[in-house]
Amino acid sequence: MEQAVLDRLEYHKVKEQLEHYAVSYLGKEHVRSLQPMTHLKAIRQHLDESKEAKELLQQGASVPIPSLEGMEYIMGLLGTGYVFSEQDFGHLVQFLRSCRQLTKYMASKAAIAPGISAYASSMHAMQQLLGEIERNVHGGRVVDSASKELARARKRIATAEDRIKRKLDSLIGQYRNIMQEQLVSRRGDRYVIPIKKEHRRLVKGTVLDESSSGQTVFMEPSEIAALQSELQALKAEEAREETKVLSGLTGLAESYENELRINADTVGIYDYILARGRYAVNVQGHDVRLNDEGRIELQGARHPFLIHRMIPLDFAIGNGYSTLIITGPNTGGKTMALKTVGLLTLMVQSGLLVPVREYSEFAVFHRLAADIGDGQSIEHELSTFSAHIRNMKKVLATADSSTLVLIDEMASGTDPGEGVGLSIAMLEELHRRESVVVVTTHFTEIKNFAAATRGFQNARMEFDTETLEPLYRLCIGEAGQSYALAIASKLGIPEAIIDRSRDIISGIRHQRIVQPTEQPASTEYPPEGRQQNSESQPSVAWGTTGKPADQLSCKPSDHLNFKHTPNQRARQSVHSIKQEKTDEEQTTLQRGDSVYIAYLNQRGIVCEVEDHLGNVGVLVKQQKLKINRKRLQLYIPASKLYPDNYDLDIVFESKENRKKRKLMNRKHVEGIFIETKEEDRS
Repeated sequence: MEQAVLDRLEYHKVKEQLEHYAVSYLGKEHVRSLQPMTHLKAIRQHLDESKEAKELLQQGASVPIPSLEGMEYIMGLLGTGYVFSEQDFGHLVQFLRSCRQLTKYMASKAAIAPGISAYASSMHAMQQLLGEIERNVHGGRVVDSASKELARARKRIATAEDRIKRKLDSLIGQYRNIMQEQLVSRRGDRYVIPIKKEHRRLVKGTVLDESSSGQTVFMEPSEIAALQSELQALKAEEAREETKVLSGLTGLAESYENELRINADTVGIYDYILARGRYAVNVQGHDVRLNDEGRIELQGARHPFLIHRMIPLDFAIGNGYSTLIITGPNTGGKTMALKTVGLLTLMVQSGLLVPVREYSEFAVFHRLAADIGDGQSIEHELSTFSAHIRNMKKVLATADSSTLVLIDEMASGTDPGEGVGLSIAMLEELHRRESVVVVTTHFTEIKNFAAATRGFQNARMEFDTETLEPLYRLCIGEAGQSYALAIASKLGIPEAIIDRSRDIISGIRHQRIVQPTEQPASTEYPPEGRQQNSESQPSVAWGTTGKPADQLSCKPSDHLNFKHTPNQRARQSVHSIKQEKTDEEQTTLQRGDSVYIAYLNQRGIVCEVEDHLGNVGVLVKQQKLKINRKRLQLYIPASKLYPDNYDLDIVFESKENRKKRKLMNRKHVEGIFIETKEEDRS
């Protein structure tokens, strides 16, 4: 799977959450290296393990997983010549005891969790190593009985320390009056007594330290100097004997290096499996069915980051249709549905139980391609459309019958006509390659295309127009609406404007929609050489089943009767478009007509009719431009935009200039004149 796609679907966040449930360094390493698998049998095995782990945990079991504390350090130093310390052997003893406990526990759970309990059979008891460590090291210290020489050295140390103690007691009584405090302290590994600085010459010995105030010196009396040197020699002998014991134990541990690594790896696997079980409990994950036929059937699916906030999603694809077009209002849940399907697919292929109802089914894909988010980059100055195209180029480079393709807001970021045409062509190509495709869009043409094409299906996110609340329910078999006018009306936009908007939309659709006609299957493109405007093409609305999109039932459309293939219908539509464009080019543009300027990707209003040079005055974003007629395409005629006898000066003239013109039409007024800005020329 491509890393960029994993990032878009936030797969890394799932791994971060899963890692939280691992307790050992090896378990956490397994989580960090987690990637979606593509082999169905391997995925099935991992899902079964996760299911068994979840069941064990739900029975209230406390699985004795060793924490592997200190074992990463020990495993890294085995065989390097390093002699392990008493603390290291303490960690090793705890590990060996825990392994023995885990083995016994898993043997008792063979009936409940036969799959994961089998791993324990590969673990080694290493009883001899455990016994030797316990016999020689206890409480973080090598015991006296570890060797005769060590026992002898420690007896002599005890005797020397006793002699030093008795001598110090005598010296305290002797120097009581000149001591700063009646106590014995240590400097380094040697005993000293605190003497007032002014009396230090009264004590025979060596000053080893001085207080921060300078009022006290810490002296080693000469009477105990020899005894302390003897004690240090005895302690050095003790350390040598302890090292001999620890070195022997280290050699024994190294002889079990292979067994230790097997046990540690097995504990890491158990930790990883149980982390998946804990995660499943937390997200209310369930086991699912698998197939390699591109079929997905989800019931009650939820995004793992929105377990308690998301309305469960029912989703299906792969039975009768392999491309699903999801439509509906903004913030209605289209993108979340897309991300939920994508991320849950990745999780299942990683062996994780996912938040769906039991018996949901997932397909196993070798690739997952996603174009979600606009992908704009300030550094690279990429537009939204350019980013979409770059993503789609990657999708088309690898897409095949084992690819799941997720596309958010298809046909956005560019001219609707060209964007829709390009989008439909890409969808046809992905369908030809038998990819499984899920798309969100707002464009009616794509919805109509899906309704009329075998292998495609519409779906909509439900929306409550009364409360303006998205319902986040997906209804497959229906095309949705954007509900822009309903939302605007509920939010207080005057009804007159809403009604006018409906009239304008009707006019736009009248201009854009081209109904397919009954033609023989041999219909071809218009003859070569016909004059056409290459600047822009109006949008193509594909034929429907005869009912408005919002009146379709929630049933698959795979039983529709098709008289022509998509390519044949496309040829018919293109032929109609070209004929319509030729008629438009022959029409004289009138003041108030809405026109489309392809090279600017903008719409404008004609404010001055064509002059002798063929230039037309066009108002674009409050700026008057002179543009050649050949560069203009009639979008909506003025007769459909404005009522009869409508004063167009309201559109083109400022309020101040209209007042002046009205006054000047009645009579001559000295000093009044109308200023106009010099027109920009294209």
